[in-house]
Amino acid sequence: MITLLRSSWFTLAILTAQLASQSYDPLVPTRVARLEPRDLVVRDDGRKREIKVLVYLPSGQSAAPILLFSHGLGGARTGSAFLGRHWAARGYVAVFLQHKGSDESIWQDVAPLRRLAVMRREANVKNYLLRAQDVKAVLDDLAGWNGDAGHPLRGRLDMSRVGMSGHSFGGVTTQAVSGQSSNVPTLRLTDARIKAAIVMSPSVPAAGNPQTAFGKVTIPWMLMTGTRDESLIGGATAESRLQVFPALPPGNKYELVLFDGQHSAFTDRDLPGDRVERNPNHQTVIMALSTAFWDAFLRQDSTARAWLDGGGGIGVLEARDILRRK
Repeated sequence: MITLLRSSWFTLAILTAQLASQSYDPLVPTRVARLEPRDLVVRDDGRKREIKVLVYLPSGQSAAPILLFSHGLGGARTGSAFLGRHWAARGYVAVFLQHKGSDESIWQDVAPLRRLAVMRREANVKNYLLRAQDVKAVLDDLAGWNGDAGHPLRGRLDMSRVGMSGHSFGGVTTQAVSGQSSNVPTLRLTDARIKAAIVMSPSVPAAGNPQTAFGKVTIPWMLMTGTRDESLIGGATAESRLQVFPALPPGNKYELVLFDGQHSAFTDRDLPGDRVERNPNHQTVIMALSTAFWDAFLRQDSTARAWLDGGGGIGVLEARDILRRK
């Protein structure tokens, strides 16, 4: 009888979660975002380095979960603004970093025909390490600002719920600070304050193998890529990006593959190398699934988890898009 009751309770709980998930919609704003994001500067005195950040704030005065975003090579904190605006409208503080030395400044004053060579030169280990250290510095300052009575972010940040995300070189940055293992045993870049991560255009390491690099990732990860997700820099192909997911250990791991999704799907504009017209639904899918993922694993929202795991994305995914989980 006890076993039967437990089984019935468990079945009822599942059915209740499924019914609740039918009313869950990650595309509907739950808060009002500030009309203009706030520009702030993180100062890492130890490295004599400044990191510009653009902060998208939701309405209200209560503490909210934090979502960090790292731009791709040659990008800026103003990129992928559709994500910052949407996440803020869903009640998150979205903090978009700008990484000096691998941002838009490296190509702006360079003749167009030389820009690709300059960008390839800056896709290096030095900038990789600088970016990972930028994430730590930003989290350190956010914690300080949150307790500073004179700061505009005073009391607005829930430092116990931090998500990390990024695209391309920013995806590599996200991998580094959220669980990827290094080939150098003494090099530890993972930051324990990060509780979940979304990697857009993931990459396998240049040296070593994916199983060694990703086999010990313990926090929830969502990978996002496309069947045409290729970059002119770094040599990553649509096929190589798919090698990351199988190497991850099971448990709260997801992979989205957008049909005909190009490298530019995660940005606000076309990129060199685009071969087909961009599909506007791709950004709708990215907003929906990323929001459901954050809600499920930063807010511990069971309806978001049921929506994510139970095929709730069918309403936004197109026929040849793929969502995997393990």
